[in-house]
Amino acid sequence: TKLGKYAIITGATDGIGKAYALALAKKGMSIVLISRTEAKLQAVKEEIDGKKFSGVDVKYVVCDYSNFDDKAKARVKAEIAGFDVVVLINNVGVSYRYPMYFHELSDEEVSSLVEMNVNSTVWMTRFVLAGMVEKKKGAIVNISSGSAMYTLPLLAEYSAAKSFIEKFTIALHAEYKTKGISVQCQIPFYVSTKLAKMRKSFTVPTPDAFAKLGVMCIGHDDPVIRPYWVHAVMGYVMDRLPTSVVASVIMSMHQGIRKRGLKKDAMKSE
Repeated sequence: TKLGKYAIITGATDGIGKAYALALAKKGMSIVLISRTEAKLQAVKEEIDGKKFSGVDVKYVVCDYSNFDDKAKARVKAEIAGFDVVVLINNVGVSYRYPMYFHELSDEEVSSLVEMNVNSTVWMTRFVLAGMVEKKKGAIVNISSGSAMYTLPLLAEYSAAKSFIEKFTIALHAEYKTKGISVQCQIPFYVSTKLAKMRKSFTVPTPDAFAKLGVMCIGHDDPVIRPYWVHAVMGYVMDRLPTSVVASVIMSMHQGIRKRGLKKDAMKSE
């Protein structure tokens, strides 16, 4: 923990966020969990406390990033102001319920995608940066997605939001690396989380396996990194295929998932 005291993790009650909280606590860092459901936050706090890591303090802040208005921003900023924050993991995010044409999304979904994926990252970064500049040390990790790297028909807005995260990170890293601050974008492909609804396999690690490797990458000079080696290999192959081929393979895959999603919706409404 040569970085110092507190790590903030957003979207900290499930999946990669929760795994990151546990992995950093194991390394002796105190943790500030941020998520929208207080009962879940308490459960994760109890789980970390129960492991009795020496000197690890666990706090939490309740925040629903899908409604991150001025009032919510002011409250979160005030609540984290007292902590010596040296690591920020911007993990909170949301994707489509299933692949859809952009016009099929509801206004609420369109708005929530930007709030949860883009605005949460921008503002949380803003809240901690001045303190890091003052201390001349800090690490910010923005969790993006493999979908930022390719043409993603039927997940257009999600893909664009995650691409924003990648570009934002690269520029910030160039801006702040001489000030002792590392800004890094970590890119998972599928991880077996509730959001991905996928089972663990060779190409789909558990959140714990991903976070363990992710923590090892924090502070490296590379602003964009694929911590899980199998994902790095998959990316290497996909990067060498013609864009049109990748897009059409993804389109047909997404069409299939969309069909199943529409069927489920129809069954629900009956």
